[in-house]
Amino acid sequence: MDWFPLYNSLRIALVSTVIVFFAGIGGAYYAAKVPRAVKGILDVVLTLPLVLPPTVVGYLLLLVLGPKRVIGAWALEAFGARLTMQWWSAVFATVVVTFPLVYRTARGAFEAFDETLAQAAWTLGLGGTYIFWRIRMPVCRQGILAGTVLAFARALGEYGATAMVAGYTPGRTATISTTVYQLWRTNEDGLALRWVLVNLSISAVVLMAVNLLERPGKVGRP
Repeated sequence: MDWFPLYNSLRIALVSTVIVFFAGIGGAYYAAKVPRAVKGILDVVLTLPLVLPPTVVGYLLLLVLGPKRVIGAWALEAFGARLTMQWWSAVFATVVVTFPLVYRTARGAFEAFDETLAQAAWTLGLGGTYIFWRIRMPVCRQGILAGTVLAFARALGEYGATAMVAGYTPGRTATISTTVYQLWRTNEDGLALRWVLVNLSISAVVLMAVNLLERPGKVGRP
């Protein structure tokens, strides 16, 4: 049994999770501070990939990253790098698909934060960076971490957008999801079932982690 799909899925999920962790926190932090009308527009734009079919997300990415499109053609000409049909092409897809999970949970956590804690820190002469990382983030950590773990799980099991942007090449771009589909197409049900069980096991562990992170706690107390 070739374990490359597991390795590739894990590295894609890890890289994309790191990216959406910081991008989601940044987007949520500033979205929580803007006026309601602007926040509504931002919510629609930043959360749209969560409700779009993954194949639609993949198609839109191909319109941007394809070798004959503006960004894709520029990267190919300037750096000789093809932005599609590589293992890391799947990172683009998983980042877009999973970003809303971190953004929504982080925004909810920031909006529930007791701002008197930050105001008290300001009166003590503490800087904004210190307040954010040492006060705000610890208080909001449960919601943010739960969203991050869910984003990892979603990235690990992503198929539609990943298949369109990265394709399926054994030993190069194959992931667990695309491997299951290809094995099913070739009537190799035994191997397909093994990969399904692997994915189920990882997903069960992830859901257990989310449940632990969502234990009841008091908002406003680190």
